[in-house]
Amino acid sequence: MALELWETLKEAITAYTGLSPATFFTVAALGLAVYYVVSGLFGGSDHHQHVPRQSEEQMQPLPPPVQLGEVTEEELKQYDGTDSKKPLLMAIKGQIYDVSQSRMFYGPGGPYALFAGRDASRALAKMSFEDKDLTGDVSGLGPFELEALQDWEYKFMSKYIKVGTIKKTVPVTDGTSTSEPAAEATESDVAKPVEDVPSVAAPVETPAGGESKEE
Repeated sequence: MALELWETLKEAITAYTGLSPATFFTVAALGLAVYYVVSGLFGGSDHHQHVPRQSEEQMQPLPPPVQLGEVTEEELKQYDGTDSKKPLLMAIKGQIYDVSQSRMFYGPGGPYALFAGRDASRALAKMSFEDKDLTGDVSGLGPFELEALQDWEYKFMSKYIKVGTIKKTVPVTDGTSTSEPAAEATESDVAKPVEDVPSVAAPVETPAGGESKEE
């Protein structure tokens, strides 16, 4: 069947073009090549130039991570990916990592975008996406949750660069301020002059017989 079709095609080419099948296919191939060359030089020049520019912008190397040192949780929120000029940061167990290379996961629109700019230790341990778990507080977690958190930490340590730590805020107690007045009061009591202390009334001498004489 295939041979019959091929013979019919050759006869049609010879009848309609006056060329042998080999010559016909050679001319057709040359014409197709010339068409692509001309269209590439003129017709699609803008398109071919625009595509590489877009790919170059997407393939630009990431800037080297910047060491932040100690920052507060409020300052860390500035690096949640909303500002493309700032690195994308995330913390786990108080350690801050630059996750800019995984912007597709932790950047805006990514599946883990709500973890960016935060210490999400509790959320990672529980694999929770609730706002109440977006914290670095890991108290009350079970052994399996702590083990999962440890796995996340090993992953971050091996894949991302640590750029800082979260500054721990120590609550100020009133113990010192309340003890000072007490100390001052004690010192004032010690330094109080003797003459300010009321003296005990001296006994009144009476004549012999125990009664005073009236005049």
